[in-house]
Amino acid sequence: MSPLLGLRGKRAVVSGGSRGIGAATVRLLACAGADVVVGYRSRREEADAVVAEARSAGVKAVAHAADLTSSEGAESLVQAAVSAFGGVDVVVVNHGVWPVEEVPVADMDDARWRHTLLQNVDSMFWLSRAAARALAPDGRLVMVSSTAGQRGEAMHADYAATKGAMISFVKSMAVELAPRGITVNSVAPGWVDTEMTDSAMREGGRERIAANIPIGRVATAEDIAGPILFLCSPLARHVTGEILNVNGGSVLCG
Repeated sequence: MSPLLGLRGKRAVVSGGSRGIGAATVRLLACAGADVVVGYRSRREEADAVVAEARSAGVKAVAHAADLTSSEGAESLVQAAVSAFGGVDVVVVNHGVWPVEEVPVADMDDARWRHTLLQNVDSMFWLSRAAARALAPDGRLVMVSSTAGQRGEAMHADYAATKGAMISFVKSMAVELAPRGITVNSVAPGWVDTEMTDSAMREGGRERIAANIPIGRVATAEDIAGPILFLCSPLARHVTGEILNVNGGSVLCG
């Protein structure tokens, strides 16, 4: 991969790094020369496989299990890079949940609401706080939000609310960390073909979804990882507080 990306020797952390968008991001970071901590919760074999792929690119890579629904777990993920590599330059906040079941707000119970906010907002705050404390000057903090955070998502209001919160959080942190040269940005995917969305893609769902995307297809994990890589790189050094839509134009269609 081109040295113009300027990521060789950088030290990165990717949450949710064992599969999907996270794994694709780890692979690209490794190909660009960055050392990577692959954050995961419970799927050790998958995380180890991603680590092996990263190491095959000639970089250092380690897997680290962390429960990001606690501040201690989030802190441990960032500190894994400090311990393994001596510091951290890039943190990608990629973990989270999308509840599959469609539930209108009138029928949504407290348990679902609180679970989604814990997984998507509280954990984001804890990991971002740990990143803000540890990132080296001119570091990068990149979060994976969603089109749902910009235009809402009926029957998934809990998820949309968490991604809307992330978008405002990104803009706030961008101003706070700018004096240290640290940029804070987000990519906003629409539908992405990953394990998390697999059930919604079945039984003709993929074709129905693709028909509402101007570019005509559902995104792959790699489609999202590429823009993440750009935001992690020095090429994006003057970009901060931005929400980069990576959704095939679906956000334009209302």
